Amino acid sequence: MPTLEIEGKILDLSEEGFLSDPAAWNHAVAEGLARKEEGIETLTEKHWAVVNFIREYYLEKGMAPMVRLMCKTTGLPLKDIYALFPSGPAKGACKVAGLPKPDGCV
Repeated sequence: MPTLEIEGKILDLSEEGFLSDPAAWNHAVAEGLARKEEGIETLTEKHWAVVNFIREYYLEKGMAPMVRLMCKTTGLPLKDIYALFPSGPAKGACKVAGLPKPDGCV
């Protein structure tokens, strides 16, 4: 099983790089996942707007938000979200936000 070491803690990841325990997520974990799993060296304010929205939605509803709602709430067009998270909003952004792999995500 793949792992990620953050601040001296070893975190388990799924074979696809998703955090196994969403409760272990914090900003340092997000930055580590962004670097290791998505090749994103620095999370910008726009990255954090997407990640924080996804995370809050997940904690409230127990599932990832629909992409349309993500765009509407953050004010970012879909093409901008793909520029921020090249593997996509469902895969890349949810991974950095510490969510489990969303249903229907390939």
